Amino acid sequence: MDLVKTRRRGAELERALLDAAWAELEEVGYPAFSFDGVAARAGTSKPVLYRRWPAKVDLVLAALQHGGLFAARETPDTGTLRGDILAALRDFNAARSGFMAVISVYMASIHADTGLSPADLRRRLLEGRTEMGRRMLERAAARGEIPLRDWPQGVTTLPSDLVRHDLVMTLKPLPDPRILEIVDEIWLPLVR
Repeated sequence: MDLVKTRRRGAELERALLDAAWAELEEVGYPAFSFDGVAARAGTSKPVLYRRWPAKVDLVLAALQHGGLFAARETPDTGTLRGDILAALRDFNAARSGFMAVISVYMASIHADTGLSPADLRRRLLEGRTEMGRRMLERAAARGEIPLRDWPQGVTTLPSDLVRHDLVMTLKPLPDPRILEIVDEIWLPLVR
């Protein structure tokens, strides 16, 4: 049987490259991650990769996004601000807690390699998104639950920042009483 090799292009090629990059990252980690390894996995050449991602960090960040770790999450709509933020934080805790140790190591390695801070990386990974906290606050103000105002970014991101901090510091899922404390004792009194 004579098999003709078809050439991948466009979205199909990009998906194959990012699948290979994600697999390489999972298997060897950031320090050993290389364009050679990704090219070999994808059955392509390094120039194909370099045309899309000129630096290792660019390809790693694209692979992390492709792997779904920084995919936009749907903003819960439970009908109350408290219900919305609890649902969002519980979902984040369940979905991301297992990966926090790994992402912390990656971020430290990327910082050592490039000088990019975790905040720089977060901006690049989440570029162009409206913060979920801001959407929740605006929706709650429209329902009349809280006063309408121009919320500072520190307030809109505070619940998720505290959960992220605890996940990084403990490297394990937050117990539900801690999530309730963040919402009921810290954030809701602040926004009301």
